[in-house]
Amino acid sequence: MMDEVFGVFPTPVLRAAGALEGELVQGLLRHFAGLADSPNAASGALSHTRLLRPADSPLLGQVAARITPRIVDIGALMFGQRLGWSIKEMWVNLMDGGGHQAMHQHANSFVSGVVYLTPLEPAARTVFHKPVGGTEFVFRNEHAEVAPTPFNADRWISPSTAPGDLLLFPSYLLHSVPPNPGGRRITLSFNAIPGGLDAWGYAVRFGA
Repeated sequence: MMDEVFGVFPTPVLRAAGALEGELVQGLLRHFAGLADSPNAASGALSHTRLLRPADSPLLGQVAARITPRIVDIGALMFGQRLGWSIKEMWVNLMDGGGHQAMHQHANSFVSGVVYLTPLEPAARTVFHKPVGGTEFVFRNEHAEVAPTPFNADRWISPSTAPGDLLLFPSYLLHSVPPNPGGRRITLSFNAIPGGLDAWGYAVRFGA
């Protein structure tokens, strides 16, 4: 009988290749890339648009219609039920060569995501980090001969992406973007919330 290894309490990250078609991606680039004029506090080569809602533009409404079913999918993995979800806010990120995004997480939401609008250098892929603290051993085994696995790694680098690809993850998950060695990197980020959660009658409702 074969030995079995179980991934106990795994964290879901959903990747949807080609979630947005090329025409919609190009429309987003034409309309929003020039509006990313709010500087990032940590990197002078990174800027953002103001926070937007799907109702602010027909283009954003189309994005919401295409990605909300995937948000429902990852929400079912997280909460065990196919809930009604809405996108709370959206913004476009414009990162030039040398820019980076410091490690952070998204507050006041449950699912966050990134749609990649331009090709990107492999070195500038989104990186997810193990939460600080936790219940792991105090002693570490770290040296040149250690092979990273899902059970001992401190970070996970997302797969290579193409324009239109979508990445969804729980909002509490720490993530960053290393220094970008290539050309302009443009993404659309967003946060989503369910209509509500019910813990045996202790119900909380949320509104976008």
